[in-house]
Amino acid sequence: MKKYRKMLSDINAPYLQPLMRLIETQSKATLADWALDYAEAHMLPVYGKHCPGDARPRHALTAARAWLAGEVKLPYVKNIILNECHAAARDLKHNPAAQAAARACGQAAATIHAPAHSLGLALYGALAVAYDKSGIDADWETLVGLAAEECAKMEAALRAVAVKNEPHPAKINWNC
Repeated sequence: MKKYRKMLSDINAPYLQPLMRLIETQSKATLADWALDYAEAHMLPVYGKHCPGDARPRHALTAARAWLAGEVKLPYVKNIILNECHAAARDLKHNPAAQAAARACGQAAATIHAPAHSLGLALYGALAVAYDKSGIDADWETLVGLAAEECAKMEAALRAVAVKNEPHPAKINWNC
């Protein structure tokens, strides 16, 4: 069985750096809202195309929104992220597009408690979209090109909701 890359891995890549710099300027709340919105709009369709009827990634995003609204406790959301959303990804070794989309949703949901997880949306999500667009047998150069385009879209989406001169930017340590 062919091994597929699960995520982008070069955080120094020129297509990731502008997004990372923008993430560093925003509050935890802004990052969480952006990550959840982006995952719902762009990752769930990829996942749903490959896994119709499996709501585990959607459940993680919904639970994260419920936490933001003060309706549930964080341990409840973490349990769903780990035991549903990431479990869905583990079940999909044969489908790298759906696997990466599920992981991107999990990372987006996890942004509510750790803003650095917002980068996981890009690392997994951009590759999910690339696999979905080009097919799983595309060469790495093609995949990276498509992923770079998706990262630019993510940056534009964050820039559209970014708070100018955010007084309380998230403290992010890129332990990548």
